[in-house]
This record gives sequence, C-alpha cells and structure tokens, in this order.
Amino acid sequence: MGVAASPSGNGPRMTVGGSIFLVAVGAILRYAVTDTISGVDLATIGLILMIAGIVGLVIGLFMYASARRTAYVPPERERYVDREPLA
Repeated sequence: MGVAASPSGNGPRMTVGGSIFLVAVGAILRYAVTDTISGVDLATIGLILMIAGIVGLVIGLFMYASARRTAYVPPERERYVDREPLA
C-alpha cells in the first residue's frame, strides 16, 4: 500500500495517498466502467481495490496516530533564576 513512513519521520504519507488512490481507481472500475473483458469482472476487481484501499487507509491512519504519540519530547531544560547581586 505504499511506503510505511517517510525518512524524515513525518508519518506515512504514501500509505494514505496510495490508499486513497486505490479507493478512487476501484470506484471508477466498479461504477463507471461499462466495458467487458472476457473472464474478468471489472466490478469485482473494483470492489477488491476499494476494500484494499480502505484497509490500507485505516492502517495508515493508525500508524500515523501511533507515530504522533511516540514523537520525540525534548528533556526539560534547566531554569535560570536571576538573583540579586552579592554586594
């Protein structure tokens, strides 16, 4: 369903994009194409692509949500307290 995560760690962009593409192509094959190919049911192939796209989208969104939860949190920095001069 595409690349799981980008190298920069921004999340699974291609998984979500590829899944949406599969859903769109599947819907076109299922509802818009009226041609026939002997031995191939284009409506069934379209349905399979739509199901695969929806499953990939759910997995991609789950991966994106879990990647955001485990993001790097920098350690708390020491605080500087301004004191009065020692005169």
